[in-house]
Amino acid sequence: MEASFWHQKWERGEIAFHQSEANPFLLAHFEKLNLAKNSRVFLPLCGKTRDFACLLAGGYRVVGAELSELAVNELFKELGLEPNISTAGKLTRYSAKDIDILAGDIFDVSAELLGAISAIYDRAALVALPSGIRERYTSHLMNISGTAPQLLITYEYDQRLMDGPPFSVTENEVRWHYEAAYRLRPVESKNIADKLKGKVAATETAWLLQNANK
Repeated sequence: MEASFWHQKWERGEIAFHQSEANPFLLAHFEKLNLAKNSRVFLPLCGKTRDFACLLAGGYRVVGAELSELAVNELFKELGLEPNISTAGKLTRYSAKDIDILAGDIFDVSAELLGAISAIYDRAALVALPSGIRERYTSHLMNISGTAPQLLITYEYDQRLMDGPPFSVTENEVRWHYEAAYRLRPVESKNIADKLKGKVAATETAWLLQNANK
């Protein structure tokens, strides 16, 4: 999937994937990661999610990675913050109190540019990527984060009935990507009431991924 696909989505306002409120699974299960307040949380492929406001209000610091600078600018506008903008390698860093966003290709985010983080919240990253990229993404995410614990949200549905994104990611696939490094626990699963994008029956699942070596 080319970067132009996502740039065009944002430019055309085709962002049905954007949720106007904080994700219910975040509200219900994030505390299970047992993070201290002021911990730094990474949101990959973050868009302008309202989950940032929720995490900031909860006393956490946040860092995101997002391809679209349009989305990043809209995020800061909605948060009522004026970012400081600087160059970070191939990326552009937008910063304000307790928030950093790296704008550009997620695969250009290094551990050094990301900085120390305590956890990952992946609501819309893994499911946004086609199958051919997901292995590269999960490996990269573990490398740059030091295998930080995660709250991961996935969808599962009959991929033959609808093209992604979001793509269907099965339990077996989650385990294939992550079981060697994490203890995996599905903490909640629910059927999407009005079908995914109003088209297909789908199940949404929240996973806790805890480092297997800690």
